[in-house]
Amino acid sequence: MDLGNILPVTVGAILLAGLYATMSYGLGLIYGVMRIVNLSHAGIMMLAAYTTLMLYRSFGIEPYLAPVIVMPLFFVIGMGFQRLIVRRITGAAPIVSLLLLFSVWLIIQNAAYLIWSGNTQSILRPYTTRSFRIEALDLTIGWMRLGVFLAGVVTLIILQFFLTRTYLGKAIRATTQDRDSAKLVGIDVDRISMVAFGIGIALSALAGALFSMILPFNPDFGRVLMLKSFAVIVLGGLTSFVGIAVGALVLALAEEWAVGVFGMQTALKDLVSFSALVLVLILLPNGLPSLLGRMPVWRTKPARPTTAPTGGKAA
Repeated sequence: MDLGNILPVTVGAILLAGLYATMSYGLGLIYGVMRIVNLSHAGIMMLAAYTTLMLYRSFGIEPYLAPVIVMPLFFVIGMGFQRLIVRRITGAAPIVSLLLLFSVWLIIQNAAYLIWSGNTQSILRPYTTRSFRIEALDLTIGWMRLGVFLAGVVTLIILQFFLTRTYLGKAIRATTQDRDSAKLVGIDVDRISMVAFGIGIALSALAGALFSMILPFNPDFGRVLMLKSFAVIVLGGLTSFVGIAVGALVLALAEEWAVGVFGMQTALKDLVSFSALVLVLILLPNGLPSLLGRMPVWRTKPARPTTAPTGGKAA
């Protein structure tokens, strides 16, 4: 055990949590509204990474500006895909949607092999490798890592505002909580599902665009990240964005502490994620928020009355 690494490892875990949360918001939104596990999530992130690369190489658009184009583009693609294909399997057995979206992932992956080959790509700009150092804490932090973390925080704030303060956001929440009741109060759940699916795909594309600036990628990119996204949303309780952020932090801390503090081999880091997923599914199927319901509630004894009941004497 190396206790001297606790501070830098913890800071690194917090930054990593921003990455994990960003890549999980879209998956959580689609599941929350439609109860569909989006197995094409990895393919969308990979395709967004390549789109960011093409925007830079073909049009000279800086990668950090790519999300401004990538997110609206994939939002439209997501709505169209939901309208034309996913809508037709609404209400079908879960295995149907799993097989459909898994097939979509394979199609995207093989199309990427045909278009871009299997060579690993990366986007290198002067700012992608820069870092700053905090001498007092003996910390070195990469600017891009910090930028992606801040993007995750801003995304969480915007999503919370959107879901709690706008009519469309409240309609999405109502559809998430009870689809039939939402219909009864006049909400067009089909339209809401289409918009929510588009937003979920756009969020997945945002994650892919951000990842392209800090990680190398190829057509198989995103497979392990998608599995970690499942772990994050299960930890977070499946339907809460704040819960997803907390789940991302817990998972990142577990991974980074296992390697940096307890000396586990880096190659075994994924073992921590998937072990956490299995344990949570077995012990806490409703995620970490279910722990709050199991905590003992401490109550103080009621104060003794200073006056007696009617007909009696004062104490």
